[in-house]
Amino acid sequence: MSQIGNNGKILLTSECFPYILKSTKPKGCAFMKKKEGKIVPIGAVQGMVYDAAAEMDVNVIGLKIREARKKKSLSIAGFTERLNAFGCDVSVGAAGKWELGYSVPNAYQLVAICLALDIEDQIPFFMKNYTPALNSEGERKVQEYRADLIASGKYRPAPRRTAIRFIDMPVSNLAVSAGTGNFLDDGNFEMVSFPEDKVPDGADFGIRVSGDSMEPVYHDGQIVWVQECEQVGISQVGVFIYDGEGYLKIYSEQEPEDSVADDFTDSYGTVHPQPVLESYNQKYEPRPIRPGTVFQVVGRVL
Repeated sequence: MSQIGNNGKILLTSECFPYILKSTKPKGCAFMKKKEGKIVPIGAVQGMVYDAAAEMDVNVIGLKIREARKKKSLSIAGFTERLNAFGCDVSVGAAGKWELGYSVPNAYQLVAICLALDIEDQIPFFMKNYTPALNSEGERKVQEYRADLIASGKYRPAPRRTAIRFIDMPVSNLAVSAGTGNFLDDGNFEMVSFPEDKVPDGADFGIRVSGDSMEPVYHDGQIVWVQECEQVGISQVGVFIYDGEGYLKIYSEQEPEDSVADDFTDSYGTVHPQPVLESYNQKYEPRPIRPGTVFQVVGRVL
């Protein structure tokens, strides 16, 4: 595995309700009236008839939204702020149109409305003939009991199982003593599987950190992900080859020291900055790049 030592060197170590004829099935199921050819749904659970067209005509959903909002002592503006918290970006004017019956919320907005206004009965609440099974005192007791059950921790639903996708990524295994001129050769990497969400976009390979020169940001044993590139910006962390050795450092620049200023001055007399490799750990001194040595940017750390 590639590792980075104390001095910064790289040590490569529907359910559907049935629709049937009225003449053949009892109540409690949806049926079709033969004469009108119209499907009339009957709630199998609540035992109530629902007529969407009739309820739309009298703006039941809009009035129910207003009722629930006022019960929470919310202005329309306050209501829309709560909706925004659930990813429902609705203007005050649009929410007002719901209450006035000029428009209706879509299915996703209706879910957000239920969450924003603490409507637990959800669909039945928005029916004209809805009557809660409990009065306010009964609802309060149910909430207390529910809170006790949740607090006990005994009745939590089983966590959802999410399939973890893995991706094979190259991790450097070249020891620094073997020479860094072959740092990126294919033969110096091993393929290791990682959860896909643990590998940042753009990563080309990984290197293990060894030592404390980049503490407290990068820790001993940690794998850092590197994107190959030819240059990095000031204050960016990168992997570098300097004078035949590998380093994980912060890239910086300084005005050239007097003793080497001529080496950083071009034929036009322009003085170019001197690259410097720095550590997060302040006990390690900055390392200016000396002229006449080989300095290469391998890539930036993501």
